Amino acid sequence: MLKPAVLALGLGLLGATAAQAQVNAADVKWGPAPPVFPQGARMAVMAGDPGKAGLFIIRLKMPADYKVPAHHHPTDENVTVISGAFSLGMGDTLDMKKAATLTAGGFAQAPAGMNHYGFTAKGAVVEVAAQGPFAMTYVNPADDPTHK
Repeated sequence: MLKPAVLALGLGLLGATAAQAQVNAADVKWGPAPPVFPQGARMAVMAGDPGKAGLFIIRLKMPADYKVPAHHHPTDENVTVISGAFSLGMGDTLDMKKAATLTAGGFAQAPAGMNHYGFTAKGAVVEVAAQGPFAMTYVNPADDPTHK
């Protein structure tokens, strides 16, 4: 049975803190993304606490050639592209030919339990809004960075 990787963390573990009410892009506090994400991404908590029940909003900054293999979450995931281009697809395996590429301002939703994946060729920043606590289950357990 697959076990979801739960993002049980306090804000301090990210090296970032949630914004109070307003923050300009230049003032976002980035820290390493939690180990449930493939290595190389940076993360900032904009609002809420991903480790607790309730709405949270994070930003994920991904370098060029970054890939997140197929996975799903127990709650709807709402993704807005802030900068760059980010490709998203639905399915059990990362298939670059079947993904839709979104540019700055683009939006996508992955319903709870739906397998999906994402990648960026040149780097991107996305904002994710969802209900916590955040959990992520990879379709292929070998893709889960917390099990390597």
